[in-house]
Amino acid sequence: MATLTDAKRLVVKIGSALLVDRDTGALRSDWLTSLAQDVARLRARGTDVILVSSGSIALGRGVLGLPKGDLPLEQSQAAAAVGQIQLARAYQDALGPLGITTGQVLVTLDDSSDRRRYLNSRATMATMLSLGVVPIVNENDTIATDEIRYGDNDRLAAQVAVTVGADQLVLLSDVDGLYTANPNTDPDARHIPTVDTLTAEILAMAGDAVSGLSKGGMKTKVMAARVATEAGCALAITLGSRLNPLAKLEEGARCTWFTAQITPQAARKSWIAAMKPRGVLGVDAGAVQALTQGKSLLPAGVTAVLGDFERGDPVQIANAAGAHLGIGLAGYPSTEARTIAGHRSGDIAELLGYKGRPALIHRDDMVLSDRGTT
Repeated sequence: MATLTDAKRLVVKIGSALLVDRDTGALRSDWLTSLAQDVARLRARGTDVILVSSGSIALGRGVLGLPKGDLPLEQSQAAAAVGQIQLARAYQDALGPLGITTGQVLVTLDDSSDRRRYLNSRATMATMLSLGVVPIVNENDTIATDEIRYGDNDRLAAQVAVTVGADQLVLLSDVDGLYTANPNTDPDARHIPTVDTLTAEILAMAGDAVSGLSKGGMKTKVMAARVATEAGCALAITLGSRLNPLAKLEEGARCTWFTAQITPQAARKSWIAAMKPRGVLGVDAGAVQALTQGKSLLPAGVTAVLGDFERGDPVQIANAAGAHLGIGLAGYPSTEARTIAGHRSGDIAELLGYKGRPALIHRDDMVLSDRGTT
């Protein structure tokens, strides 16, 4: 079974009810301070942490004096715009005194469904983490309408975990895990500590409301578990309302762990390998040698660019004889790839008019065939 002590890159999902008092609409500052302490402790031992947080509409509603209950779309978006500032400041105030810099990332469903935006999000958050920043991710409620909404932060958190290559995801919830039935109404309901395979039976169990959750509430968590575990990320559902919820989880608090049978890196490689190429990059012998040593594909080693593709599209890598070496996600569209092919990375700014990425295909976005590594 996975444990939080094993996490190298952790995504934590925080719901509005944990952050904002339902009766007063005020921030639960003591709870947020305790969460910040947990985050600082995790980072001190080398774990990257990304927070996916609701709360902007709830906080904005209070500032604007809007009534409780469902709001018209325009009022919800206005509340989100006002509340997002409050939310960002709250995290800054909680984590800043602990020496942690925070950064805000607002996304919509389009940002993960569009491959170019997905790569941009991945690169941005990876850079933030490398600089010691804790990203605070939320749905961009000020512009998102139904067709571009995740709709729930369980789903968003799972997609963020996939995007950043996290190995663990924790959903802080108002339940302490998955049960065989609703324990409030069924005395024979059993808590399930570990789920290794998401069977039809497990999916059916998620149809029962638990501890006040709506039917869809647990279903969205189980569906998030499916997305995460297929990408090599273990997921835990645990009670989040108590102080220091991550420390409590690490100390053995009741939860349900959904285990992953593959690493995030292997899952990503499998995803890329299954794609249909939209173009071909021919490479010279020097590039072939560099690739077999685990290096990225630089423009200098590219001798030919075939096909029309956009940044983020899968492209085949072939040697001078036309033999297939592997497949990767293009770092440039075909028009720009043709311009920089054969040139040094240091020449990209002059050739394209902007300082681009040094690699045409980064090694993390590439899968070499067995033939390509021999």
